[in-house]
Amino acid sequence: MKIDLDKVKCITETSITIRGSRRRITVPSEVVEILRLQDSDKLRWIIFKDGSIHINKVQK
Repeated sequence: MKIDLDKVKCITETSITIRGSRRRITVPSEVVEILRLQDSDKLRWIIFKDGSIHINKVQK
């Protein structure tokens, strides 16, 4: 996947914690601030056949 860095606002990494049946992911604070995420907001995950992922905030 080619990325036009002129269009990129933030690149960051996060970690996934898997404990039994509960799977959690930590959303980096920069992403929370940029997307203005709040409790009960939803994120849509689109996974492509090449293994790349597109994540965006679901608009209410």
